[in-house]
Amino acid sequence: MSVRHPLALVGMIGLLYAATASVGHPQQSVQAPRIAMVLQGAPEDTAPGVEAFRQGLRDLGYVEGQNLTIEYRYFPPDRHDLLPGIATSLVQSKVDVLIAMSTPEIRALMQATDTIPILMVVPGDPVGAGLIKSLARPGGNVTGLTIQSIDLDGKRVELLEETVPRLSRIGVLFNPGNSVVRQDVAHLQAAGKTLGVTIHPVEARNQNEIVSAFSTVAEARDQAVVVVVDALTFINRKMIVDLCTRGRLPAMFYARPFVELGGLMSYGPRSTDLFRRAASYADKLLKGAKPADLPVEQPAKFEFVINLTTAKALGLTIPQSILLRADEVIR
Repeated sequence: MSVRHPLALVGMIGLLYAATASVGHPQQSVQAPRIAMVLQGAPEDTAPGVEAFRQGLRDLGYVEGQNLTIEYRYFPPDRHDLLPGIATSLVQSKVDVLIAMSTPEIRALMQATDTIPILMVVPGDPVGAGLIKSLARPGGNVTGLTIQSIDLDGKRVELLEETVPRLSRIGVLFNPGNSVVRQDVAHLQAAGKTLGVTIHPVEARNQNEIVSAFSTVAEARDQAVVVVVDALTFINRKMIVDLCTRGRLPAMFYARPFVELGGLMSYGPRSTDLFRRAASYADKLLKGAKPADLPVEQPAKFEFVINLTTAKALGLTIPQSILLRADEVIR
C-alpha cells in the first residue's frame, strides 16, 4: 500500500502507535466506592430510611450500581451475637464507609476497625454510650447523626399528661437489652416526678415479652403508655399499636410511623430526614474527610403528630391547646 501524502503517513503512524500502546498498556478501570449498611430487622422494616438515604445520594450525583456500590447486611434485633461476624466480614472486604443505625451495630463495627469511617444514623446518646468523645469533636473513626432522644423525654410525658384527663400512672415499655434506652427510662421517671405522675417501667426483650408487658400494664392499672423506641419496638410497631388499641390505652411514641398505624401521638425527629442527611456525611467521607473532624449533627426539627381518629376511638377530646401545637393531625 502506498501513501502519497506526507500528512496521511503521519496520521497512520499515530494511529498505529495508539493501537500498540493500547495493547501493551490496557486502561485501568476505576472501581466505584463501596458503602456497607448494617441494619436491624428485615428489608421492609427499614425501607423508608434506606430509600431516603439512597435519594440523598442520588441528589449528590451518586448512582447505585454505576458510580457507587451499596452492600446491605440485615440481622434480627434479638441476635446481637451475629454482629461481630458481620462486622469482621465487612472490614475484611475493605469497604470505604460503614453505616449503622444504632448503638449495638456501631460498637461491633468499632471493635472490628479503627480506620474505616463509621457513619451512625440514629443512636440516642452516642456520647453517653462511649461511641464518640463529644458531638463537636467526635474523635476516632465515628461520626454522623444522633436523635438525642433523652432530651425529649420530659416533653413527651408533658404532652401525654396534658392530653389524658386525671393522668396519674404511665407504663413505659422498653427493651432492657438496649443500655441506651435505660437512660430514656430514667429521664421519663424524672419528668414524671416533676409532674406528679408515676412512671411504671415494663420490660420486653422480644415479641412474646411485648405481649406479656401489656398484660402487666393492665394489671398495674396504668392509664397510658410511653413506648421507648429502639429496633425491637420499631420492628414490632404494628403489634404494639394493636395492643394499645385492644387495651384502650392512650400512647406516646417516639416516631410518626406508630401514629400512622393508629397510635395516638408521637414526638420526635423524622427518621427519614436523618437518613437523607446521612447521605451528605457519606459523600464527605468518600471524598476523604476525617470522621474525627466532622461534628455529629443533632435534629434541627421535631414533629408532634396526633391521630384524631384514634383519640375519638379512645373517647378522648384533644385539648385545643394541644391541637394547635401539633405539626400534623391525622384524621
